[in-house]
Amino acid sequence: MSRFRLLSRQNPSMHLAVISITLLALTLAGCVSTQTPQDADLKAPHPTYVAMYGPQPDEKFPLPATDISTVDPQFLRREVAYDSPERPGTIVVDTANRHLYLVRENGRAIRYGIGVGAEGMKWAGRAQVGRKAAWPRWTPTAAMIKRDPKRNRPWANGMPAGPSNPLGPRALYLFQDGRDTLYRIHGTTEPDTIGEAVSSGCIRMLNPDILDLYSRVPVGTPVVVLPDMRTADTGMEPST
Repeated sequence: MSRFRLLSRQNPSMHLAVISITLLALTLAGCVSTQTPQDADLKAPHPTYVAMYGPQPDEKFPLPATDISTVDPQFLRREVAYDSPERPGTIVVDTANRHLYLVRENGRAIRYGIGVGAEGMKWAGRAQVGRKAAWPRWTPTAAMIKRDPKRNRPWANGMPAGPSNPLGPRALYLFQDGRDTLYRIHGTTEPDTIGEAVSSGCIRMLNPDILDLYSRVPVGTPVVVLPDMRTADTGMEPST
């Protein structure tokens, strides 16, 4: 017979006291964070991403570091395995999952996070990059002015390039059959909107990401915008 069993038989009250103290200790432990330093570090952006999204002082309009503290890590640029029937060099926009892929060889792709058109304003189909522009001018469409005249009417004749321009530092213009679709893949002044359905039909990216993509694709690059079956209408006209 063990000493503990003998003690329990001879002094039940002492046995209960030991159990009570143990339970109290466990209860108190629940009030204290068990987060390790490694867990705490995961909440801060990895140094690799801090560097990747750092300042761009050599731009025509120097860009500060992009604040990625509120961006879900899944929307930060990385190379991933990607099984696609599209040939390397093709841009594939997955509107439902808020990702843009630049297809590479051997089942790989560079994946970027995006913001896409609001409900009822999404577009899907095949196009190609018909034009590229560095620090583009932005002109709201008639539909945008009608929808939000206070915000957009002052720029009916165009907003000059600059840090406040909603197209950001670069834009890729999507064409179909030689005609401008009025859709663009572009930068943003609102990094916290990446991963959201917010813009009026355009595909927005973090500024360092559009700089990266712009440098990798020539005019004529095929673009496939996959439909979000919950909301997409492939027959509707673009609204921005």
